[in-house]
Amino acid sequence: MANPVFSSSEIFGEPRRGRAGTAAYGGPRAAQTGATAQAGMDAATLEQMYGAPSATTRDTARLTYDDVIVKTGGLLALLVAVAAATWYLAPGLFWVGMIAGLVLGLVNAFKREPSPALIVAYTVAEGVFLGGISYLFQSMTFNGTAVQPIVLQAVLGTFATFGAALALYSSGKVRVTPKFTRWLMIAMVGYLAFSVLNIVLSFFMPSSGFGPLREGGMGLLVGLFAVGLAAAMLIVDFDNIKRGVQRGAPARYAWSAAFGLIVTLVWLYLEILRILAIFNRN
Repeated sequence: MANPVFSSSEIFGEPRRGRAGTAAYGGPRAAQTGATAQAGMDAATLEQMYGAPSATTRDTARLTYDDVIVKTGGLLALLVAVAAATWYLAPGLFWVGMIAGLVLGLVNAFKREPSPALIVAYTVAEGVFLGGISYLFQSMTFNGTAVQPIVLQAVLGTFATFGAALALYSSGKVRVTPKFTRWLMIAMVGYLAFSVLNIVLSFFMPSSGFGPLREGGMGLLVGLFAVGLAAAMLIVDFDNIKRGVQRGAPARYAWSAAFGLIVTLVWLYLEILRILAIFNRN
């Protein structure tokens, strides 16, 4: 998968296969045992099972959509709070947040087990980065008479894109197929190479803060392409979360799912913010 947060985990990726071609989560012996036990159930046992209250997350210790929603919402609230504090108190610290966020993001992405403490630390670092970079981009749109509210516009655009991606995936109009993920991976590699080249050239060629390859009309087109990639990434993220829920992943992996969504949303917000800054500055 394109998002390393999900693709590096066997919980959300494709199921592994056993020796006889069965999924690694079970096998012929497990299936036979389950069938035997089910055949041995009497009517009284079945009646008792049907009459019992529904199992909760605490009872099953399995991943649910509610877990993912609650943890994602909590991390988003923390992200916004830290970003707002950084905006008003110390916007110049965005470099610290950027470096810390990059390191913590890589550590969390490739950990086999989710670490709530490290995920929260990543969210705080990204909040510092977003608060400072948002303040910088907002200041760049000052034209002598007014400052364009590009931060608010970027926030609204991010949530609108998130909602549209979720609606398309839920409706079944967009399906995550091997061809879809293969195209997304190729596009992501190309965009990453382009971004690295833009950063390198910015040390040797003059630019207005976005890099020589992200200026003017070219920058707007690249930004729109990146927003499309981020939206496609969200759809893949939704599909990975669905896989985890259907497989009965442990409840602790709700932290991994929430972290993956936060990573994509941060990227989406930055791309929309950059588009608005370039457009209003021109």
